Amino acid sequence: MKSLWHETVNLPEFPSLDRDIKTDVLIIGGGIAGILTAHFLQEKGVPYVLVEKDRLCGSTTGNTTAKITYQHGLIYSKILKSYGAETARIYLMANRKAFEKFAELCRNIDCDYEKKDNFVYSKTDRQKLEDETEALRKIGYDAKFAESTPLPVYTVGAVCFKNQAQFHPLKFLSAIAKNLNIYEHTFVKEMVGTSAITDSSRIKADKVIVATHFPFINKHGSYYLKLYQHRSYVLALQNAQDVDGMYVDECRSGLSFRNYGDLLLLGGGAHRTGKDGGNWDELRRFADRHYPDCKIEYSWAAQDCMSLDDIPYIGRYSKNTPDMYVASGFNKWGMTGSMLAAMLLSDMVCGRNSDYAATFSPSRSILKPQLFVNGFEATKNLLTPSKKRCPHLGCALKWNNAEHSWDCVCHGSRFDEVGRVIDNPANGNMKRDN
Repeated sequence: MKSLWHETVNLPEFPSLDRDIKTDVLIIGGGIAGILTAHFLQEKGVPYVLVEKDRLCGSTTGNTTAKITYQHGLIYSKILKSYGAETARIYLMANRKAFEKFAELCRNIDCDYEKKDNFVYSKTDRQKLEDETEALRKIGYDAKFAESTPLPVYTVGAVCFKNQAQFHPLKFLSAIAKNLNIYEHTFVKEMVGTSAITDSSRIKADKVIVATHFPFINKHGSYYLKLYQHRSYVLALQNAQDVDGMYVDECRSGLSFRNYGDLLLLGGGAHRTGKDGGNWDELRRFADRHYPDCKIEYSWAAQDCMSLDDIPYIGRYSKNTPDMYVASGFNKWGMTGSMLAAMLLSDMVCGRNSDYAATFSPSRSILKPQLFVNGFEATKNLLTPSKKRCPHLGCALKWNNAEHSWDCVCHGSRFDEVGRVIDNPANGNMKRDN
């Protein structure tokens, strides 16, 4: 299964690392966050190496819906309530800068970048939308309220951010990555301080940036408590609808819509990894009902890391690891989240402070309701009898019939039918049956 993006671009290829090396900065992970961080370090003249366990953009980055926006669901009313107006304002300013950096870079790259209005709609709760509009007013942003949408679903309105953007993510990253110092098929099995151990090399680094989607080093940072993973599905439909904008339901189990060329990208069917969900079947039923003449051209799935408070973890990996950094928990908004992470981390490893750092610090309080949900799911699955166990922390695995994979509900690791690891944080293949 390949996404529309993978099917319509040829990414540059890089060698694997087969010798010991030293570098100032090691970046682990060849998705958009890692690639952009490498790009900014190269611009600053900082020696670095990026290693990727497989091919570039082979996981979440290659399976995004590629919306570039600083409207992240109904995030601003949540932050205002939890942290206050100043933090909400910082979140807006930081993601707006990331958005503007995309606009700057895309001016010189043929990546189908185009401006589109972005809408977060609700099918049932107008009050949530009004609360978000009011929260944005309080922090100085003039969002528009749309009474109706062109979507084939009933809505009670939508919050609109004008002049956001969409693009072809792999055309963009293909251009960014081609002259970077990258090694593919180089799987970091273990970290010893800031030295990375692979099957055929050892990389000594002064500083390390972990951009592996879900952080894989368990002994620091408690990411196995702070994150869970969520799967969602996409159909690219011919002969469907031009919605002339980007739309997403405020409910995580709802639908998203955007066009690419003459295709409609219909997203949804979401569920916590390892749980049951609507997957592509839900989307096919919707398409059959509302677009009876459509044809499915592409289908794919994405997996997203969800933080405890809907704010990404960007900064030092933990208080006890001064030379190790992380970018994770983008909560389905990985485009601006990754750009922001790359901008912040490339400055941080150079010793530059940022006014935004505290807001995104991975060491902020974890006392949030989602923490107890994550703990309950982990405990329940650790106690579930099953011969199929995840090598990450030993949780029971569940068969995903839609995607023919073994999935871990605790932390979202996934394995193919014969046990090869697909998605981290597992850093090795599935344990065999006894």
